[in-house]
Amino acid sequence: MLDVFFSSIELQIMAVGALVGIASSAVGTFLVLRGNSMLTDAISHSIVFGIVIVWLLTHQQSGWFQLVGAALTGLLTVFLTELLANTKRVKQDAAIGLVFPALFSIGVLLLNLYANDVHIDTHTVLLGEIGFIWLDTTTIAGYNVPQALVSMGIVTAINYLFIILFYKELKLATFDPALAKTLGFAPSILFYVLLMLTSTTAVAAFDAVGAVLFIAFAIVPPSAAYLLTDRLWLMFLIGAFISIASSVTGYYLAVRWNVSIGGMMAVMTGAFFVLAFIGGPRYGIVSQKIRRMHARRANAL
Repeated sequence: MLDVFFSSIELQIMAVGALVGIASSAVGTFLVLRGNSMLTDAISHSIVFGIVIVWLLTHQQSGWFQLVGAALTGLLTVFLTELLANTKRVKQDAAIGLVFPALFSIGVLLLNLYANDVHIDTHTVLLGEIGFIWLDTTTIAGYNVPQALVSMGIVTAINYLFIILFYKELKLATFDPALAKTLGFAPSILFYVLLMLTSTTAVAAFDAVGAVLFIAFAIVPPSAAYLLTDRLWLMFLIGAFISIASSVTGYYLAVRWNVSIGGMMAVMTGAFFVLAFIGGPRYGIVSQKIRRMHARRANAL
């Protein structure tokens, strides 16, 4: 079984896409519930600044230094956003729109000025190319395993370990931060740790899928899950299922139509969201119309 998996490029690509989706939707669930989902967009763009700064300081294009630098840049993005919003002169969404383009632009300028001959490409950072993940491998137990599969597997495990260990605290901090603070759960610290994990997930996903697909996976599956259930633990399961299904169907449709694999995976997350929006058992358009129809009939009697 392992021989088949590690020798199949198709399975490797779909597995990496699924892991990116599972890891991203896990942290994205809390951001969607908090109404901070667009922070994933801000973080995924602004950490280009962190990637370039780390390279200027260490001359390393990958590794833990890049992960730490990106995580700190993500926190810087949120800190500057909240600093602007707290002035009451701009709203939260406007603050996000001011901060991340500035950091992203500075990162691109530094890249062009000081790292123009280095393989840190803004096009790759934003779009990636999941179809080539099998070219960059590492050897584990005698098997050549895509580096992206290893890194995303580790990040996925870390994200879910954090959620499992602090599930009650995260749940309370998400739905009632005032009560969480009263009980001493430090919701602000939990939120910043969550954002650090979001930044780390974004960087780990860059080489394989780029920022655009990361944003789609972080926002769309949790949003679709929210339309299908009111239970938090079930949102994680549904988000993971949508991520896996989007990766598998997106890959085969991309091959069939000869289009971008990552782009088609993102499109499929949208397709599943539309299905949830239309056919959700509680918030879906069809179910709401049926309930209104039954209510009218009951009133008529």
